[in-house]
Amino acid sequence: MTTAGMSESTMVMDPGAAFTLLLSCPDGLPRSRVYVDFGISYDRIPHPDTKLEESINEYGGHTLHHADGADNKSSVCLHLGLTDYRTFVGTNLSPLWENFLVPSKDDSICCQHSASPLGNGAIVKTADKRVLVLQRSLNVGEFPGYFVFPGGHSEPEEVGVLFHQMNKNSTEHEALNDRVSQEMFEGIVREVVEEIGVPAESLSDPIFIGISRRNLNVRPTAFFFVNCSLKSDEIQQLYSRAQDGYESTQLFDVSMEELLKMSERMPGCHRGGYALYELMMKANHGDL
Repeated sequence: MTTAGMSESTMVMDPGAAFTLLLSCPDGLPRSRVYVDFGISYDRIPHPDTKLEESINEYGGHTLHHADGADNKSSVCLHLGLTDYRTFVGTNLSPLWENFLVPSKDDSICCQHSASPLGNGAIVKTADKRVLVLQRSLNVGEFPGYFVFPGGHSEPEEVGVLFHQMNKNSTEHEALNDRVSQEMFEGIVREVVEEIGVPAESLSDPIFIGISRRNLNVRPTAFFFVNCSLKSDEIQQLYSRAQDGYESTQLFDVSMEELLKMSERMPGCHRGGYALYELMMKANHGDL
């Protein structure tokens, strides 16, 4: 498992394609090895420049550290705060987004004034060994027409989190952390079901493989690997009835060689997702 330091930003014509890998878990981590520490201390910090802060007209972020389980197997703990869409638009997606950054190699410090909501993405492999890729609709706000993996973001409302509840005892805090971690894994399954149209029972339990960040707008995304028990042709038929099919115009099932070419037309966070999958494949000698 490795963290920050692997980047891909040279010789890229499209500035939105550059990325940094914040965390790589090439062996893959199951739900039992991914912990969350959710709290107000990890929320976004207001920028000291009053005018810049007011430009948001009003979210939190994520940091991470490694932990070792009791049996010394690798695990990870994600530090998560709370945010909202308006602050995301007013910081990360603002024309002034770079002004919110703090010069630091520490990502949690560099992005402390940005909303930086943690998105999610899934590398879905079919029963006939193809990988699923969507082409985004021309009507979406970010990167219309680009290729992406299915995904979106977890919903705090799914675990009953609308705001920070103070004065929680340690038992309540641990229970909330567990629910937030569970939502990360359930949330990515929900996104795949809604965007691709496959039934949840056709999907394996997600395996967490890391976090990439698009350098443009410092947009982080957590990636998971998921096996689907259906073949490509079956999935293509289900896609036409997908709940959120309007977000994309086409579903592709591709080989690794084709995926490499398509990654050149992906937003940086999803190009990073491809890089995380490639590292996982190498760690498993291509056998997944």
